[in-house]
This record gives sequence, C-alpha cells and structure tokens, in this order.
Amino acid sequence: MNKNPLLWFSIVVFITVMSSATSPWPQSVDTTPPEQPVKLVFIHHSTGENWLTDGYGDLGMRLAENNYFVSDTNYGWGPEAIGDRTDIPNWTEWFASDNTPVYLSALFQENEQHANYTRSRTDPGGENSIILFKSCFPNSELTGSPNDPPGEYEDLSVSGAKYVYNTILPTFAAHPDKLFIVITAPPLSDNTYAENARAFNTWLVNDWLHENNYPLHNVAVFDFYNILTSPDAHHQISNGKIEYNPAANNTLYYPSGDDHPSIEGSRKATEEFIPLLNHFYHLWQATSPIEAVPVPLSSTPADSQPVSQATVSTGSTNLIDNFEAGPPAGTSGWEGYFQDHTDTSIICEANPASAQEGSSSLQFEFDVSADSWATCGIYFDSNQNWSTGTGVRFFIHANQAAIPFDVDVYGGSPAERTTYVFHSQTPPGSDSGWIQIEIPWASILRAEWEENPGTPLDPSQISGFSIGIATPIQERLQGTIRLDDLRLAGINPAGNDNPLPQLSSTSDDQAKTQLPNLPCIGSLLFVILVNGLLWVFRRK
Repeated sequence: MNKNPLLWFSIVVFITVMSSATSPWPQSVDTTPPEQPVKLVFIHHSTGENWLTDGYGDLGMRLAENNYFVSDTNYGWGPEAIGDRTDIPNWTEWFASDNTPVYLSALFQENEQHANYTRSRTDPGGENSIILFKSCFPNSELTGSPNDPPGEYEDLSVSGAKYVYNTILPTFAAHPDKLFIVITAPPLSDNTYAENARAFNTWLVNDWLHENNYPLHNVAVFDFYNILTSPDAHHQISNGKIEYNPAANNTLYYPSGDDHPSIEGSRKATEEFIPLLNHFYHLWQATSPIEAVPVPLSSTPADSQPVSQATVSTGSTNLIDNFEAGPPAGTSGWEGYFQDHTDTSIICEANPASAQEGSSSLQFEFDVSADSWATCGIYFDSNQNWSTGTGVRFFIHANQAAIPFDVDVYGGSPAERTTYVFHSQTPPGSDSGWIQIEIPWASILRAEWEENPGTPLDPSQISGFSIGIATPIQERLQGTIRLDDLRLAGINPAGNDNPLPQLSSTSDDQAKTQLPNLPCIGSLLFVILVNGLLWVFRRK
C-alpha cells in the first residue's frame, strides 16, 4: 500500500458512543407527525373496529390529527373475501401465498373505511404507505410451551405462530417502500395459555427481526397485548426513548363485559401507539426509502436459476459512471481512503470480475479495523449540477446482505467539501444478485458531525460522491460491495450514454483537492470542538 498522508484541517474531536449499539446509524426518536399526509390501512376485526371508533378507542380520529389518512378492512373485504381471515395462521395467505400479489394490490389501493371514525383529511391520492395488521383475542390461545422454537407449518401454537411471522418477512423485504406494523393480538381473561401468549408477543417485539437478521426498518411491532394487561404495562415513547415494560399479569386487565378491550384500555393503547407510530415512520423514512429490484447476476450461467424473474430497465441515461469508460470527467477516478494509524486495508477500483451490465463494475473490498472507517469515492475538480435528477440510483451486489454502509454526497466547493449522508445496509438479495437502489435527494442529509446536521442537500452544487464503511467499536468489518451503472434518477432522455458534463463551475483560483470530507462514522456520535487535533488520511 502506497502511503500518501494529506493534512486535512485542525480540529478537536470528542467521540461519544453507545457501547451497546447494534444499529449502524444513530436512531434518534422523532415523535412529530409527518409533514405531508400519509396514507395508512388497518387490517382488523371487532377489537380493531372498537379501537378506531370515535368515542371508544379514538384511534382513527387521533391518526387523522397526526396527518394520517386512514382506511381499513373488515369482514367481507377484498378479493376472495380475504378480510374474513385475520387469525395468525391466515397471515401466510395474505403475505406469502400465490394470491399475495392480488391481495397486496387491493390493500395498497384501498381508500374506504369500514368503521366509524373521523377522517378529517381528504384522500391525498396514491397508494397506502403504512399497513397495520392485527389478529383478534382468540389468537392469544396459543398451545405449546413458551420457549418453543419456530415450527414447520402455521397453526395456533407458539411454534406455529413463529413460523408464520418468519415466513411473511421476505414479502416485507420485497416492499421497502411500505411500512408494515404488526399489532399483537389482545389478551384473554382466561389464563390457561396466558404464559404462552406473553412469551410469543415478547419474542415478536424483542427477537423476531433480530433472529432473522432483518436489515430494513420497514417492519415494526406494537405490543397491543402488553398495553392491556396492566396499568403499569407500557410500549411507548418516554423521555425520548422507547419504553417497553411487560407486566407480571398476562391476562386482560381492561375487560368490557367480555374479552373485547374496554374504552379505557383502548384509549390507553391509542395514547401510547401514536407517538410510537410517528417514530416508526420517521425511522423508516430516514433509513429505508429504497426501491430494490432483484435481477440475475450477469455472470450467472444460462442454465442456473435466477434470483428473481423481475426485470428492470437499465436504459443508458444520465450516466455518472459505468466503470468502463475511464474516470468521470473532472475527477482522478475512484479513490480509497481510510483512517490513518489503523490496521485497515481496502481496494477501490473498477474490476471485470462481475458486472450488472457491460464488462466491469466498481469493486470496494474492505477489511476495516474496529471503531474506524473507510471510503471509496470520486471527487470533482469543480462543482457539478445534478439538480435535473430526483436523486441517485445504482446497482449493488455484495458478498453478504445487511452490511452497514453509507452513501455520501459532498456539497460545498471542492476546497471545502461538506458531507451529506444516507445510512443504509446492503439489501436482501444483494448477496446473490444485483439489486437496484434509488435514493431521493430528500433522504440524503447533512452529516451528524457537520454544522447544521440534518439539513437538505443542494443537488446543484455537488463536489463528490462515495460509499463508506463505518465499524462499531470493538467490531472489525470485512466484505466486498460492488456498484454498477451509477446514474441520476428520475429523468430518462433517450440516447444519452455519456458521463455527466461539468455543468456549473466555481472560480478557477479555488484550490483543488482529492481529499473527501470526514466520512460517516455510522453508529458513532461526533461532537466536534474546534481547536487543535490533526487528522491525517491514508490514500490507497
């Protein structure tokens, strides 16, 4: 490795970390309502209807107050009256059967209401973005034992229920543009199977996604069951954090004369759910607005089974780099950087070993030491105007799914780059095929350690682009990420197969630099205090 240390600038850095953090990016809690109306559909029966109803649970009215346009399903709804069937074993029919595309199409387009709740907003148009689904209280009568592992078929047992939720996860991963929220079934007054119900619902909240290594933030769980077992049982936002307090009691504390939750219990659930929903929404929007389309590897033998039959248009438009025609205009090509004085090695270069289309792709191979970072990027001599696009899109292929990585877009002048970042993970299917990613400008925000963090990017003043790896403390990260067909998103003029021109430039006397700004540290929270410490970069 050639050593070419470059002096960046003098700063003092105080690093604060969460030693137990498992996420590759900070997960701040935002309970504010969405800025624009968001369409939501709720799959339910009688308990959900009571929860939604004005004067009972008031959920529908409160959702409207928080900028959600709510629709719902009930008995008799949908193709083949699928709305009749909402027990836990039925979720595989909804979300993992041959009829799933038909059911989802109807569900995403549903805009009517089947319960008596206030919809104070007009339909904003488009599909439902959020899907809530809930089984009713008989589903808390789960047989088996509390610690039973997932089984091999669906039924009303602990193992059968775990099988169901594991089975439907791939469908959720295939729709990262939707937010799916599981509402657990309410408790029974009878305690025969109460311990099983408690164990299963706690598994859903704490272990389900983790055990499946689920990499996206488009699936969440609200423990409606827990809320209804005690006044001291909570699943809510408290003091800026998610508070999950299971109760000692495992049966229904808020009866209404039968096992339907009372007005008091339903309203308690509403008060705790709304802020949590807002948090789920903002986390999903910040980390998972990705359109993923599995396609076969270009190097896959003709007689092998492709990853997916889905096709994707790869028309030659608004090309930034196809990794075949040499460095993009105004750059020195793709360059790798990593933190100095660390046991890190990287490869950042075009490589013909694999390509989504054409003869080569970008190979970013990394072995990054703990509590460190590495980037692979291009840096322009003069500012580029990318505002004709709605964002960036590219194909990605990795040696494994769920690798935490950042997409960094640099603003400011080439002499004083500022970093805007989108935190993500290599999506499901990217370990076996090429996946197309599209990231809108609105999702690429000023980095946490920069001045005015979270402010939007100006796509008319672009000075660089990179992908980056950030390792949590005490955890080394190794892998390979490949990129191909890097383009602007959102516009499609035919026949433009050339690298983007230098559409706008800064003054000629600006100092040129090949050095990117400080890359994303992911799960580390940087508090930067100016006055004294030198950072030195090592360049591949």
